[in-house]
Amino acid sequence: MSNATSLLTADDLRFLGRPLHGFLSVAAGPRPPQPRPVWFEATARGTLQFFTAPDSLKMRRLRRDPRVSIVVAAPVGERERWVSVTGRATVEPDGAHDLCSRLAARYWDLDDESRRHDLAEMLAADQRRVVIHPQAVRRYAH
Repeated sequence: MSNATSLLTADDLRFLGRPLHGFLSVAAGPRPPQPRPVWFEATARGTLQFFTAPDSLKMRRLRRDPRVSIVVAAPVGERERWVSVTGRATVEPDGAHDLCSRLAARYWDLDDESRRHDLAEMLAADQRRVVIHPQAVRRYAH
């Protein structure tokens, strides 16, 4: 079991490099957070990033308040483990489609024609890359 820290460790980055879903919450003022599952990528710089449509609910909330959290947990059947990251998000004007392609290859079997079609549709759509800059990290491993 580990304590809270302000940085992602090498072990965290290995865990976050797996094709797991992150559950993202965006600050919503007085309303309770409403987590959404997202594909994500942990970077060597210790940030996390995901992509989304510019008119998505996530983007509308981020425009009001850039505070976010993401929780990633090991799947059923493995020993309990999770990493929780809180921080601020920035919306980047470039790199969303490249990120989308990398994540599709990580989460899907792109030898499947229907998945290649799904990816082509995603790449044809307008996307934004969102970067989470961690301010606190909590973790648990049993």
